Formats: sequence, structure tokens, C-alpha cells
Amino acid sequence: MTWTYTKATFMIIVANMLALALKAQTEETPDLVFGNLFTQVQMERVFPDNKTFVDAVPKAPPHQILASYLASKDRADFSLSDFVSANFHIIGPKESHYITDSTQTVVQHINRLWSVLTRMPEEPVPGSSILPLPYPYIVPGGRFNEIYYWDSYFTMLGLQVSGQQEMVENMVKNFAYMIDKFGHIPNGNRSYFLSRSQPPFFSLMLELLAEDQGNEVYGIYKDQLLKEYAYWMDKSGKTNHLVNMPDSTKLNRYYDQYAIPRQESYFEDSTMARLVSNPPALYRNLRSGAESGWDFSSRWMADGQHLHTIETTRILPVDLNCLLYHLELTIAKAYKQTGDKQKEHKYRHIAKSRKTAINHFFYNKHDGWYYDYNIRTKQLSKEKTIAGMTPFFLNIAPEKAIKRAVYVLKKDFLRSGGVVTTLKVSGEQWDAPNGWAPLQWMTVKGLRNYGEHALAENIAKRWIALNTRVFQNTGKMMEKYNVMDSSLDAGGGEYPAQDGFGWSNGVLLKLIRIYGEY
Repeated sequence: MTWTYTKATFMIIVANMLALALKAQTEETPDLVFGNLFTQVQMERVFPDNKTFVDAVPKAPPHQILASYLASKDRADFSLSDFVSANFHIIGPKESHYITDSTQTVVQHINRLWSVLTRMPEEPVPGSSILPLPYPYIVPGGRFNEIYYWDSYFTMLGLQVSGQQEMVENMVKNFAYMIDKFGHIPNGNRSYFLSRSQPPFFSLMLELLAEDQGNEVYGIYKDQLLKEYAYWMDKSGKTNHLVNMPDSTKLNRYYDQYAIPRQESYFEDSTMARLVSNPPALYRNLRSGAESGWDFSSRWMADGQHLHTIETTRILPVDLNCLLYHLELTIAKAYKQTGDKQKEHKYRHIAKSRKTAINHFFYNKHDGWYYDYNIRTKQLSKEKTIAGMTPFFLNIAPEKAIKRAVYVLKKDFLRSGGVVTTLKVSGEQWDAPNGWAPLQWMTVKGLRNYGEHALAENIAKRWIALNTRVFQNTGKMMEKYNVMDSSLDAGGGEYPAQDGFGWSNGVLLKLIRIYGEY
């Protein structure tokens, strides 16, 4: 058989081949694209923050940069720093040029800041780690110049208050696009985040969208809900998120698909590996801790104190399993919209079974709190965390459980600036003394769900007051706050406190809408 092509057909074939080649280049992680150059830059600390280089944009095709590097790296006058500056555009925090108007209230500041945190659809660049998205989106701010999965739900709370419903829908469309393209929502739209997701809030995002557009939303995004569920339930390939319990109950954990140092924290992870006998296990557990969104916390540590003892993959997190319960219910709603009563009933039954399992495996009846479950020890975790409020946030806990939860909140978690994340000071950012916007909202909403309005208002007003005072002192909204010493302007952790800040903006606007300004 003889194949003949018109000029137009030939051009289409060439364009498709180029698109495929570009796709491969833009989805490869920086360590694979730049090899020894990547390793040298990260291990020699050309930038204090390893994230700087993995976010840099090449000025020329990667193969040309690598050829130049190989030709010059052994010269006596070679400067790695100068080479990187000459060959890469360094993307710094874009908010650093934004000047706060000191005459504005915090609400006015946030409403003005949305445009500063907005990013438009990108053009693909060979060798860049950014994964281009088709619609505008909001980034957190500071060192974070990409969209993040679970951050975005809490950002959307504020966008909704600000009347920016179009942006809410654009962000939902971007997440649906990533589910279709990658089979899951990555940690963020960077190639080095493709090996993991984050807490699955897509179904809650649809709930927000449905408040504006009606329940038809669930039917429209049914396919994406099912693909999200397949990823977490190992149905789209063995992602190892699923754990079979001794009684055949199926529960879930965080599990990154790689067992190598995080590209964005390459120096730190590689250095820590010297402390352990099994570096790949350490790397996977660090990465899985990043998938949890709580990177990092004593809740993941075998000794409750030192990060190198991290064992994230051995822990069934209460909050993850609650979120998957919500996803299952939302899939049932989607089938209801499409008229498939049999599958609607199926997923309601699956959700009901998970609800029973959550109350069985994660609840400590002795102190009235929900904990993670450790599959190594076959016991509840010893680490008490504010994640124990998630069953109330998602209406999973029985009504009778709320009184003891209120007692625990007041006794253990309530501080001058809101609720603290855990009861331990480990030096990690998802431990005491820090408080985080998403956890304040989940706690306040959980209390409101169960009629505990006085404590909900108390916590909300403490958080509003702390955020407002820090804003008045600094002109900034922070990523996290020290809720135990509210004289400080920000909480500490793995990296310097970041300002911007997407989810803090969103939660504060939502709480002020309910309870008023400080």
C-alpha cells in the first residue's frame, strides 16, 4: 500500500509530533531534564530555597543548556551561580512589588489582592516545570507561584464572598482538566508534583459551585469525580492508597508514587537520608507527608518528635477518610442527576459503610476524640491533632459525640489566637504553636454543624482578631499564625513564613462574613 499526504495533512502530523515532544519535555521533572546540573545546583545551595531552581524557566532548549554546561563546568573560571543566571529566568515571589494601602481595612486589602494572586493560562516552555492550565487561577502567594489542590478550596470560600464566582468556576475547570489529563489532581501544577495529590477537596469545590449554579453541577462533573475516586481507590492503577483492614474494611492513606528526594527540597531530603538505614523509605514517607498537606507534623513521626522517623504510609489519616466519604456521597449525587438510581444507591451504601468504619477505627471512646490509625501498631495514633474535628466538619460523627469534643477543644486546643494544630512543639510547621486557616474553618464549621455556636464564634473571633492585628502590624496576610503567642506576626516552620496568602484570605473573608470584622 502506498501512503500519500497532502501538504496540509503533513503539517498536521508534524504539529502533532511536536506537541507530543513538547508534552514530554514539559511533564518531565527538573531532575530528569537537567540531570547532574540539577543535582549540583541543589546540593551546592546556589539558592537558599531549593524550590527556586525547580521553578526557574530555561532561556534556551534544555539540550543546549546541558551541552553548554558539560563544555564549561570543568573550567577553572566556571561559576555555577553565573551559569544558572545566564541560562534561566528566576521566578521570584511576585507579591514583593505589591504595596499595601495602609488606609484600607483587611477586607478591602484582600479584595484588592485577588488580582495580584491571579495567574493567567501559560504557554508551555520546554524544560519548565509548570504544567499549563487552560483557565485563570489563584496562587497562594510568596514562594508559591502555582495552583495548589487543597489550598484552593479555602481560597474559593473567600472568592465566593468577594463575588468572584467566575474565578471559582475557572479553578474547578482547571482541576477537572488535570483529572482528565493526569488521572488525578496533582499537589500543584508543577511536573515535580505529578507523583502525588493532596487532600481530596474536589467534591467540596463542586458543592461550592452548586450553591451558585444548582445541583446540575454534580452531573456535569460526574466523570471527573469517578476518576478522582479511582485514583484514591487504586482503580486507575495501583497507587497504594488503599489499605485492607483485618475485617475486610477498605480505608485509605497517603502514598506518593516516588521514593526519591523531593525535587523542591532535594538538599534537605538528601541530607536527612544520612540519618536512616533505608533512604528510599524515608523519601517516600516525606513525599507522602507532602501529599497530606500537613508537611510536616508529629502526627506522621514514629517517635512523635524527629522528622527522620516519619512513617506517613503506615498511618490511616482520619481527615483523608472523611474527605473520601464526602466524595462517595457526591458521586451518589452525580448519579442522581444523571438518573442512575442503582449507582446512586450503590455509592450511598459505600459512603455509609465508610462512615461506620470511621466511627469504629478512628474514634477513641475513652477521651471522646478522633485519631489517626497506625497500621504498624494496629492501634490509634498517640498524637492528638485538630484533624479530629473533620468528622464533625463533614457530618460523620454521631450527635452524642459533640459534647465531649467541645470539652477536648476547650481543654487541649483552644488558644488566644484560635485552635492550635497539635499539642506538640516539634519545630515542624504543622505542630504547635501554629494555627492554620483551613483547620480553623473546619473546626468552626464542624461546631456549627452540631449546634455549638458559642464555641464556634469564640474560635472564629480569636482568629479574626489575630489575623487583623498581624495585618495592621505588617500589611500582610500570612500563610500560618502563632496562635499561642499572638504578639508574634507569623508562625515558624520548614521555610520562612509566606505572605499573600490564598487560604488565609479566603477563610478570613468567610469568617468575617459570618461574625463581622474585629
